Amino acid sequence: MTWLLDNKPLQQAPQDSQGFVYCITNLAFNRRYIGKKNFWSTRSLPPLKGRKRKRRVTIETDWQSYWGSNAQLLRDVHTLGVDAFRRDILYVCRTKSDMSYIETRTQFQLGVLHSDEYYNEFIGCRINGKNLSIL
Repeated sequence: MTWLLDNKPLQQAPQDSQGFVYCITNLAFNRRYIGKKNFWSTRSLPPLKGRKRKRRVTIETDWQSYWGSNAQLLRDVHTLGVDAFRRDILYVCRTKSDMSYIETRTQFQLGVLHSDEYYNEFIGCRINGKNLSIL
């Protein structure tokens, strides 16, 4: 099961983007989950021999096989199988702040906490306005 962006499968992570805001839909029960996922993560490695500074490397995350963080959603995926779900990318974001802002805005706009139609159980966010590029 691949991620769909504008109803087309997304096979590769865009180099100029940090991550995406997504919607996973349970086709059997028409329940949804709104979340965000990074394409890339940064790791610190020990310094090379003779050097003092740690090395920082950027690696691709597990975004292609990711199914969200909600326990009930993950149980349903395990029980019903991946073919009973659709994974849509709603927004591709340039920064982590953009991802947090757009995810939170979308969750409030859709009223995910007030409806049994959504798996979302809470909304949590920390947004640094200095790094927002969408304003």
